[in-house]
Amino acid sequence: MASKKKQKSVILTCAPTGGIHTPTMSPHLPITPRQIADEAIAAAEAGASVIHLHARDPETGKPDPSAARFMEFLPIIKQSTDAVVNISTGGGLGMTREERLRAAMRASPEMASLNVGSLNFGLFPLLEKYKDWKHDWEPQFLEMTKDFIFKNTFADIEYILKELGDGHGTRFEFECYDLGHLYNLAWFVDQGLVKPPFFVQMVFGIMGGMGADLDNLMHLHKKADALFGDDYEWSVLAAGRNQMPFATQAAMLGGNLRVGLEDSLYIGRGELAESNAHQVSKIRRIVEELGLSLATPAEARERLALKGGDQVGF
Repeated sequence: MASKKKQKSVILTCAPTGGIHTPTMSPHLPITPRQIADEAIAAAEAGASVIHLHARDPETGKPDPSAARFMEFLPIIKQSTDAVVNISTGGGLGMTREERLRAAMRASPEMASLNVGSLNFGLFPLLEKYKDWKHDWEPQFLEMTKDFIFKNTFADIEYILKELGDGHGTRFEFECYDLGHLYNLAWFVDQGLVKPPFFVQMVFGIMGGMGADLDNLMHLHKKADALFGDDYEWSVLAAGRNQMPFATQAAMLGGNLRVGLEDSLYIGRGELAESNAHQVSKIRRIVEELGLSLATPAEARERLALKGGDQVGF
Protein backbone atom coordinates (compact mmCIF):
# COMPACT_ATOMS: atom_id res chain seq x y z
CA MET A 1 0.00 0.00 0.00
CA ALA A 2 2.81 2.43 0.85
CA SER A 3 4.52 1.98 -2.50
CA LYS A 4 1.28 2.67 -4.33
CA LYS A 5 0.80 5.94 -2.49
CA LYS A 6 4.35 7.04 -3.30
CA GLN A 7 3.58 6.78 -7.01
CA LYS A 8 0.83 9.39 -6.83
CA SER A 9 1.44 12.98 -7.74
CA VAL A 10 1.63 15.39 -4.81
CA ILE A 11 -1.39 17.59 -4.10
CA LEU A 12 0.11 20.93 -3.10
CA THR A 13 -2.13 23.24 -1.08
CA CYS A 14 -1.20 26.88 -0.52
CA ALA A 15 -2.70 28.96 2.30
CA PRO A 16 -1.91 32.58 1.36
CA THR A 17 -2.90 34.62 4.42
CA GLY A 18 -4.72 32.73 7.20
CA GLY A 19 -5.96 34.23 10.43
CA ILE A 20 -2.90 33.79 12.65
CA HIS A 21 -0.09 36.09 11.54
CA THR A 22 -0.59 39.84 11.85
CA PRO A 23 0.52 42.71 9.57
CA THR A 24 3.43 43.72 11.82
CA MET A 25 5.06 40.32 11.36
CA SER A 26 5.69 40.60 7.61
CA PRO A 27 5.21 43.27 4.94
CA HIS A 28 4.53 40.46 2.47
CA LEU A 29 1.39 39.11 4.18
CA PRO A 30 -1.52 39.72 1.78
CA ILE A 31 -4.21 41.85 3.39
CA THR A 32 -6.49 43.48 0.81
CA PRO A 33 -8.81 41.49 -1.46
CA ARG A 34 -6.64 42.35 -4.47
CA GLN A 35 -3.47 41.23 -2.68
CA ILE A 36 -5.10 37.96 -1.61
CA ALA A 37 -6.34 37.32 -5.16
CA ASP A 38 -2.95 38.12 -6.68
CA GLU A 39 -1.11 35.90 -4.19
CA ALA A 40 -3.55 33.02 -4.74
CA ILE A 41 -3.25 33.25 -8.51
CA ALA A 42 0.54 33.43 -8.41
CA ALA A 43 0.68 30.42 -6.07
CA ALA A 44 -1.51 28.44 -8.47
CA GLU A 45 0.68 29.42 -11.40
CA ALA A 46 3.71 28.25 -9.39
CA GLY A 47 2.17 24.80 -8.89
CA ALA A 48 -0.45 24.82 -6.14
CA SER A 49 -3.57 22.87 -7.11
CA VAL A 50 -5.58 23.86 -3.99
CA ILE A 51 -5.81 27.36 -2.48
CA HIS A 52 -6.94 27.55 1.18
CA LEU A 53 -8.44 31.00 1.80
CA HIS A 54 -9.17 33.40 4.63
CA ALA A 55 -10.18 37.08 4.38
CA ARG A 56 -9.00 40.19 6.20
CA ASP A 57 -10.12 43.74 6.82
CA PRO A 58 -8.22 45.72 4.16
CA GLU A 59 -7.58 48.63 6.53
CA THR A 60 -6.38 46.81 9.64
CA GLY A 61 -5.48 43.31 8.44
CA LYS A 62 -7.73 41.77 11.09
CA PRO A 63 -9.38 38.45 10.11
CA ASP A 64 -12.78 39.16 8.55
CA PRO A 65 -15.43 36.39 8.30
CA SER A 66 -17.93 38.30 6.19
CA ALA A 67 -19.12 36.69 2.99
CA ALA A 68 -19.00 40.08 1.27
CA ARG A 69 -15.27 40.36 1.90
CA PHE A 70 -14.61 36.89 0.45
CA MET A 71 -16.69 37.72 -2.60
CA GLU A 72 -14.33 40.59 -3.37
CA PHE A 73 -11.61 38.12 -4.33
CA LEU A 74 -13.21 34.70 -4.96
CA PRO A 75 -14.52 35.53 -8.48
CA ILE A 76 -11.15 37.00 -9.45
CA ILE A 77 -9.35 33.82 -8.42
CA LYS A 78 -11.86 31.61 -10.21
CA GLN A 79 -11.61 33.64 -13.42
CA SER A 80 -7.81 33.55 -13.38
CA THR A 81 -6.95 29.98 -12.39
CA ASP A 82 -8.34 26.46 -12.41
CA ALA A 83 -7.08 25.76 -8.88
CA VAL A 84 -9.47 24.29 -6.32
CA VAL A 85 -10.76 26.99 -3.97
CA ASN A 86 -10.87 25.87 -0.34
CA ILE A 87 -12.59 28.25 2.11
CA SER A 88 -11.69 28.16 5.79
CA THR A 89 -14.36 27.42 8.39
CA GLY A 90 -11.75 28.23 11.04
CA GLY A 91 -12.00 31.93 10.27
CA GLY A 92 -10.14 33.77 13.00
CA LEU A 93 -9.60 32.88 16.63
CA GLY A 94 -12.52 34.02 18.78
CA MET A 95 -15.19 33.93 16.05
CA THR A 96 -18.47 32.08 16.61
CA ARG A 97 -19.36 29.00 14.61
CA GLU A 98 -21.89 31.02 12.60
CA GLU A 99 -19.33 33.71 11.80
CA ARG A 100 -16.79 31.11 10.72
CA LEU A 101 -19.32 29.52 8.32
CA ARG A 102 -20.65 32.66 6.64
CA ALA A 103 -18.32 32.74 3.68
CA ALA A 104 -18.47 29.03 2.90
CA MET A 105 -22.27 28.93 3.16
CA ARG A 106 -22.48 31.86 0.75
CA ALA A 107 -19.83 30.66 -1.71
CA SER A 108 -20.66 26.91 -1.72
CA PRO A 109 -17.04 25.96 -2.52
CA GLU A 110 -15.67 22.66 -3.71
CA MET A 111 -13.68 22.36 -0.48
CA ALA A 112 -13.63 23.85 3.01
CA SER A 113 -11.37 23.27 5.98
CA LEU A 114 -12.80 21.69 9.13
CA ASN A 115 -10.95 21.21 12.40
CA VAL A 116 -12.07 17.85 13.81
CA GLY A 117 -11.64 18.75 17.47
CA SER A 118 -11.17 21.54 19.98
CA LEU A 119 -7.75 22.60 21.21
CA ASN A 120 -5.78 25.23 23.09
CA PHE A 121 -4.37 27.53 20.41
CA GLY A 122 -1.53 29.57 21.86
CA LEU A 123 -0.07 32.44 19.87
CA PHE A 124 0.88 34.58 22.88
CA PRO A 125 4.63 33.71 22.79
CA LEU A 126 4.83 35.83 19.61
CA LEU A 127 4.26 38.91 21.81
CA GLU A 128 7.91 38.74 22.85
CA LYS A 129 9.18 38.88 19.27
CA TYR A 130 7.73 42.23 18.21
CA LYS A 131 7.60 45.69 19.82
CA ASP A 132 6.24 48.28 17.43
CA TRP A 133 2.80 47.15 16.34
CA LYS A 134 1.06 48.56 13.27
CA HIS A 135 -2.40 48.12 14.81
CA ASP A 136 -3.72 48.03 18.37
CA TRP A 137 -5.67 44.83 17.78
CA GLU A 138 -2.55 42.75 17.11
CA PRO A 139 -1.05 42.44 20.64
CA GLN A 140 -4.55 42.15 22.12
CA PHE A 141 -5.33 39.30 19.73
CA LEU A 142 -2.15 37.42 20.62
CA GLU A 143 -2.55 37.94 24.37
CA MET A 144 -6.12 36.62 24.21
CA THR A 145 -4.87 33.20 23.14
CA LYS A 146 -3.34 32.56 26.57
CA ASP A 147 -6.85 31.84 27.84
CA PHE A 148 -8.50 30.57 24.66
CA ILE A 149 -9.88 27.30 23.36
CA PHE A 150 -10.51 26.88 19.65
CA LYS A 151 -13.90 25.19 19.94
CA ASN A 152 -15.07 22.47 17.59
CA THR A 153 -17.24 20.05 19.53
CA PHE A 154 -18.90 16.94 18.14
CA ALA A 155 -22.06 19.02 17.75
CA ASP A 156 -20.15 21.74 15.86
CA ILE A 157 -18.56 19.21 13.52
CA GLU A 158 -21.85 17.42 12.86
CA TYR A 159 -23.55 20.74 12.13
CA ILE A 160 -20.88 21.75 9.60
CA LEU A 161 -20.85 18.33 7.94
CA LYS A 162 -24.61 18.45 7.45
CA GLU A 163 -25.16 22.13 6.63
CA LEU A 164 -22.13 22.73 4.43
CA GLY A 165 -21.24 19.19 3.38
CA ASP A 166 -24.63 17.65 2.70
CA GLY A 167 -26.29 21.00 1.96
CA HIS A 168 -23.75 22.26 -0.58
CA GLY A 169 -21.83 19.24 -1.78
CA THR A 170 -18.69 20.73 -0.27
CA ARG A 171 -15.94 18.31 0.74
CA PHE A 172 -13.48 18.94 3.52
CA GLU A 173 -9.84 19.39 4.39
CA PHE A 174 -10.05 17.71 7.80
CA GLU A 175 -7.47 19.45 9.97
CA CYS A 176 -6.08 17.18 12.69
CA TYR A 177 -3.94 18.86 15.33
CA ASP A 178 -3.62 15.81 17.56
CA LEU A 179 -4.00 12.04 17.59
CA GLY A 180 -7.46 12.25 19.12
CA HIS A 181 -8.66 14.26 16.13
CA LEU A 182 -8.03 11.25 13.89
CA TYR A 183 -10.29 9.18 16.14
CA ASN A 184 -12.92 11.94 16.11
CA LEU A 185 -12.91 11.79 12.31
CA ALA A 186 -13.07 7.99 12.38
CA TRP A 187 -16.19 8.22 14.55
CA PHE A 188 -17.93 10.44 11.99
CA VAL A 189 -16.87 8.02 9.26
CA ASP A 190 -18.44 5.17 11.24
CA GLN A 191 -21.66 7.18 11.57
CA GLY A 192 -21.83 7.59 7.80
CA LEU A 193 -21.49 11.39 8.00
CA VAL A 194 -18.12 11.37 6.19
CA LYS A 195 -17.73 9.32 3.05
CA PRO A 196 -14.50 8.45 1.26
CA PRO A 197 -12.33 9.61 -0.25
CA PHE A 198 -11.53 12.16 2.43
CA PHE A 199 -8.62 14.54 2.86
CA VAL A 200 -6.76 14.51 6.18
CA GLN A 201 -4.50 17.50 6.88
CA MET A 202 -2.11 16.71 9.75
CA VAL A 203 -1.07 19.90 11.54
CA PHE A 204 2.17 20.15 13.51
CA GLY A 205 3.87 22.85 15.53
CA ILE A 206 0.90 24.83 16.86
CA MET A 207 1.21 25.51 20.60
CA GLY A 208 -1.57 23.36 22.08
CA GLY A 209 -1.39 20.71 19.38
CA MET A 210 1.19 18.15 18.27
CA GLY A 211 4.84 19.12 18.32
CA ALA A 212 6.72 19.16 15.05
CA ASP A 213 8.66 15.95 15.67
CA LEU A 214 9.20 13.36 12.96
CA ASP A 215 8.15 10.62 15.39
CA ASN A 216 4.73 12.29 15.65
CA LEU A 217 4.36 12.43 11.88
CA MET A 218 5.26 8.76 11.50
CA HIS A 219 2.89 7.74 14.30
CA LEU A 220 -0.04 9.75 12.91
CA HIS A 221 0.54 8.41 9.42
CA LYS A 222 0.57 4.84 10.75
CA LYS A 223 -2.61 5.38 12.78
CA ALA A 224 -4.41 7.05 9.90
CA ASP A 225 -3.55 4.11 7.65
CA ALA A 226 -4.92 1.74 10.29
CA LEU A 227 -8.12 3.76 10.70
CA PHE A 228 -8.85 4.67 7.09
CA GLY A 229 -6.96 2.22 4.88
CA ASP A 230 -7.04 3.24 1.22
CA ASP A 231 -10.09 5.50 1.67
CA TYR A 232 -8.23 8.72 2.29
CA GLU A 233 -5.62 11.18 1.07
CA TRP A 234 -3.28 12.64 3.67
CA SER A 235 -1.37 15.87 3.77
CA VAL A 236 0.98 17.62 6.18
CA LEU A 237 1.50 21.21 7.27
CA ALA A 238 3.89 22.45 9.92
CA ALA A 239 4.16 25.90 11.45
CA GLY A 240 7.13 28.21 11.20
CA ARG A 241 10.62 26.83 10.64
CA ASN A 242 9.25 23.28 10.39
CA GLN A 243 7.21 24.03 7.26
CA MET A 244 9.65 22.96 4.56
CA PRO A 245 11.22 19.97 6.39
CA PHE A 246 7.81 18.48 7.17
CA ALA A 247 6.48 19.16 3.67
CA THR A 248 9.51 17.35 2.29
CA GLN A 249 9.01 14.40 4.65
CA ALA A 250 5.36 14.12 3.63
CA ALA A 251 6.30 13.98 -0.04
CA MET A 252 8.95 11.34 0.64
CA LEU A 253 6.40 9.22 2.50
CA GLY A 254 3.91 9.34 -0.37
CA GLY A 255 1.68 12.05 1.09
CA ASN A 256 0.59 15.54 0.10
CA LEU A 257 1.61 18.88 1.57
CA ARG A 258 0.66 22.46 2.36
CA VAL A 259 2.70 25.65 2.41
CA GLY A 260 1.80 29.35 2.50
CA LEU A 261 2.16 32.47 4.62
CA GLU A 262 -0.67 31.28 6.87
CA ASP A 263 1.64 28.57 8.19
CA SER A 264 5.06 30.23 7.96
CA LEU A 265 6.27 33.70 7.06
CA TYR A 266 9.73 32.45 6.13
CA ILE A 267 11.48 30.88 3.17
CA GLY A 268 14.64 29.98 5.08
CA ARG A 269 16.41 30.62 8.35
CA GLY A 270 15.79 34.26 9.29
CA GLU A 271 14.62 35.15 5.77
CA LEU A 272 11.05 36.27 5.17
CA ALA A 273 9.29 34.77 2.16
CA GLU A 274 8.62 37.47 -0.40
CA SER A 275 5.39 35.81 -1.50
CA ASN A 276 3.37 32.63 -1.34
CA ALA A 277 4.63 31.70 -4.79
CA HIS A 278 8.15 31.92 -3.33
CA GLN A 279 7.31 29.07 -0.95
CA VAL A 280 5.39 27.09 -3.57
CA SER A 281 8.30 27.33 -6.00
CA LYS A 282 10.77 26.16 -3.36
CA ILE A 283 8.81 23.07 -2.34
CA ARG A 284 8.01 22.31 -5.98
CA ARG A 285 11.73 22.26 -6.73
CA ILE A 286 12.33 19.91 -3.80
CA VAL A 287 9.46 17.60 -4.79
CA GLU A 288 10.60 17.38 -8.39
CA GLU A 289 14.21 16.77 -7.38
CA LEU A 290 12.90 13.81 -5.38
CA GLY A 291 11.60 12.41 -8.66
CA LEU A 292 7.96 13.24 -7.88
CA SER A 293 5.44 15.43 -9.66
CA LEU A 294 2.76 17.86 -8.53
CA ALA A 295 -0.91 17.09 -9.07
CA THR A 296 -2.85 19.29 -11.45
CA PRO A 297 -6.15 20.77 -10.26
CA ALA A 298 -7.94 18.17 -12.40
CA GLU A 299 -6.04 15.35 -10.70
CA ALA A 300 -6.79 16.81 -7.27
CA ARG A 301 -10.49 17.04 -8.10
CA GLU A 302 -10.61 13.43 -9.25
CA ARG A 303 -8.74 12.04 -6.24
CA LEU A 304 -10.75 14.09 -3.73
CA ALA A 305 -14.10 13.53 -5.52
CA LEU A 306 -14.86 17.24 -5.73
CA LYS A 307 -17.99 18.59 -7.38
CA GLY A 308 -16.17 20.84 -9.86
CA GLY A 309 -15.51 24.54 -10.21
CA ASP A 310 -18.71 25.04 -12.21
CA GLN A 311 -20.80 24.03 -9.17
CA VAL A 312 -19.67 26.78 -6.79
CA GLY A 313 -21.54 29.95 -5.84
CA PHE A 314 -19.08 32.56 -7.08
